[in-house]
Amino acid sequence: MKTGCAILVACALVVGTSLGSHGNAQTIAPCRPGFSQSFYTVFVPRGVLQGLNIHKDTLLSSGHVKFETCQQKEEVSFESSDPKISVGPDGSLYAEQDVTNLTEPIQFMVTARDSLGEYIWETTVKLALAGHPPSPHINQFAGDGVYGGSSHNHYQNPRLIPFPRQHQLGSSNGLRRQKRDWVIPPINVPENSRGPFPQVLVRIRSDQDKEIEIRYSITGAGADQPPNNIYIIDPVTGKMSVTKPLDREERASYHLRAHAVDINGNQMEPPIDLFIYVIDMNDNRPEFKNQVYNGSVAEMSKPGTSVMQVTAFDADDSTTANGLVHYRILSQTPHIPIPNMFTINGATGEISTIAAGIDREKVSQYSIIVQATDMEGSLNFGLSNTATALISITDINDNPPELDSKTFQGEVPENAVGVVVANLTVRDKDQPHTPNWNAVYRITGGDQMGHFAIRTDEITNDGRVVVVKPIDYERNNAFTLMVVVSNQAHLASGIPSSPSSSAAVAITVLDVNEAPVFPSNPKIIRFEEGVPADTTLATFAALDPDRFIQQTIRYSKLSDPANWLKINRTNGRITTTAVLDRESPYMKKNVYEATFLAVDNGSPPATGTGTLQIYLIDVNDNVPVLVPQEALVCERSRHGYPVNITASDLDSEPNAGPYVFELPSYPSSARRNWTISRLNGNYAQLKLRIPYLETGMYRVPILVSDSGNPPLSNTSVLKVKVCPCDENGDCTVIGAATVAGLGTGAIITILICIIILLSMVLFFVVWVKRREKERQTKPLLIDPEDDVRDNILKYDEEGGGEEDQDYDLSQLQQPESLDHIMSKPAGVRRVDERPVILESQYPVRPTVPHPGDIGEFITDGLRAADNDPTAPPYDSLLVFDYEGSGSTAGSVSSLGSSSSGEQDYDYLNDWGPRFKKLADLYGGGGED
Repeated sequence: MKTGCAILVACALVVGTSLGSHGNAQTIAPCRPGFSQSFYTVFVPRGVLQGLNIHKDTLLSSGHVKFETCQQKEEVSFESSDPKISVGPDGSLYAEQDVTNLTEPIQFMVTARDSLGEYIWETTVKLALAGHPPSPHINQFAGDGVYGGSSHNHYQNPRLIPFPRQHQLGSSNGLRRQKRDWVIPPINVPENSRGPFPQVLVRIRSDQDKEIEIRYSITGAGADQPPNNIYIIDPVTGKMSVTKPLDREERASYHLRAHAVDINGNQMEPPIDLFIYVIDMNDNRPEFKNQVYNGSVAEMSKPGTSVMQVTAFDADDSTTANGLVHYRILSQTPHIPIPNMFTINGATGEISTIAAGIDREKVSQYSIIVQATDMEGSLNFGLSNTATALISITDINDNPPELDSKTFQGEVPENAVGVVVANLTVRDKDQPHTPNWNAVYRITGGDQMGHFAIRTDEITNDGRVVVVKPIDYERNNAFTLMVVVSNQAHLASGIPSSPSSSAAVAITVLDVNEAPVFPSNPKIIRFEEGVPADTTLATFAALDPDRFIQQTIRYSKLSDPANWLKINRTNGRITTTAVLDRESPYMKKNVYEATFLAVDNGSPPATGTGTLQIYLIDVNDNVPVLVPQEALVCERSRHGYPVNITASDLDSEPNAGPYVFELPSYPSSARRNWTISRLNGNYAQLKLRIPYLETGMYRVPILVSDSGNPPLSNTSVLKVKVCPCDENGDCTVIGAATVAGLGTGAIITILICIIILLSMVLFFVVWVKRREKERQTKPLLIDPEDDVRDNILKYDEEGGGEEDQDYDLSQLQQPESLDHIMSKPAGVRRVDERPVILESQYPVRPTVPHPGDIGEFITDGLRAADNDPTAPPYDSLLVFDYEGSGSTAGSVSSLGSSSSGEQDYDYLNDWGPRFKKLADLYGGGGED
């Protein structure tokens, strides 16, 4: 660790905090990273000197240069332009080499870079020995390196900066050392200068310019590096000038190096560093981050409650008054309850309440115009800008609900459910549709049986008293409900009002004509089945709930599926009209159900419905029936299997099974051929008693008895088909047919019919194929019904008007000469040409055989027509077969006969080879 005194380039961390824009944020004034000054003068104490030199790793001084960063974790590295001086991570300055005794000041630049290398800051440091008398040249400087006097330079007398001379200092051991006797102060140039340009800043001069011719130049950013040509130098006189106005907000400083060479380019002087700093001018107004800020504060907030924060940035130097922004409130709208309800921190822009009495029910939003002014808020010299702060007043539950009346009235018919009895209106000044406004109703008394409930209307916040349980007028004909209403949210503390409001609701019950009621509904009675007609079963009478009104009840039948019952109209006595049978299809689980109506004579009449259920007890009144009624048995008992039989009885237990199965004594063949053995109470087996029984259909009588008391018996006939069986005990096909009554002759007849039917189908298929082959070999290619040659299709063409009606029909006459047609090959003709055959007969067919494929035939015809040089210049119908008996218009040669002889057809020769033939025929060429 290095020890000694240090020049500390301190990093004063200024932390900014932003917590939002709704009044709960508190942010420190905006921070801009960088050095606090552009030029520092640092004095090194004499105690640091050891002998005449400052040795390597010596800590020089501390506490003068300040650097500010706006992020707490930001790491900034520092570099020195002088290799003899280094800057530590904490900003301390160390001597990297043995330094002279500082009898002359040392000036160098310190550069700060962030960890990403995106931003660079520069400042100039001048080291001087504390208490040492200044050299003759240092009295030219004033303050921290800033020239005394005017900061403007003039063309006539610019400041002269000579190259420092190097003096040779001798020593006893023969060594020599060099000493710098010039400290070049920075050059300050104000931004936004009006010129004229180029404007001379300084003059660079070498002492050797008297002996030899010197050429001067400058290098660095702003000269020969981007941004280029901002600074120029006269190579002969050494006058350095700025070529245009500077903008500190674009670049605050420049580091140039001045060079002196002879006319051959040899370096005559060591380069000197020139530091140019742009002096800030107040040329930027503060700019708000937003033009409109939104914040909120709860009503009834205490004075000093933070509301929101507004922020404005000034591009000018924040270390000077040009960039220091001050905030103030210009106006407040509305001025309720006072014009100054809010205040703003002039340095941070934080807005807070300054007075009590914020009431959302009076003012829901305030609009505040905020002004930001630089020059520390000076209204005379500072630049200003404004923004709008909208402060919404949030609601708290400071207004309890209030019922519009202390008493409400309502009425409801008896037995009604779900109807609204009364509407309770309420007023609440809090914000609608919030917990502070939503009403909650409670019934605190007068409804012990729970007949009513109060439901809140979500839109109007009113309370609707609803009947949730039927009311009997004969028991309660009036109610007085005690109702209390409060908010969904608790009332805010410190509110002197009661959190709830109460009222009484008087409800009157209206009497209505109620329907008669059957005391037992449904009413169940029990009887044994078989009840005869005209038997009185019961009296099914109804009661009238309207006890205060004497009314007469009449009865009628509503539903009687089997029509077994009737009811007395006046007293409700029910008697039978038929025998009650438990086995009827109208019975469901031994119960017969009928419904009846009871109607009073009220106004209007009311009707009640009652159900009578008759449970019928079973008696043994149905004989058992054999199941199944048909069976299949092998003719030989050793091959087949016995037949399982059972019985079915419409009665229920104990009048049904177990059953007894027996073979009757008559006819005697039943017991001789068959035998029955018992399996269990419900099943028995029937099988052959003899080894063989001839194939056929047999009717076997079986006596079945149930278990009723007394039991009932029934003789059922089982149809048994005896057939020959295979080894598996199954009937064969022939055997089954024989059993069904079909003999051998009938089976053979069926087989012969099947063979004849198949033969007819085969004959029909052969005939169809033969007909198809004949159709393919027929000479005619077009069916006569499909021939379109003699058909004229009219499409209602109306022509082109009167000018289109002047035409010569003689042009359609046939030509006298048919040589050109006769020379054409047979087989392909056009509808616009006359056949060469004079008589009505078929044209000569081609000598080659007719093609088998009609597609190839048509293709050949199209090819011949396309290669015909005499074809017309338009599409025409090609005819490949007989063309008919000729045209009734006569020969086309009539065109020539009808001509007047004066027509000139020679122009057809110009229309191509297809019109040349017409020119020869009608122009005179055809005669040759």
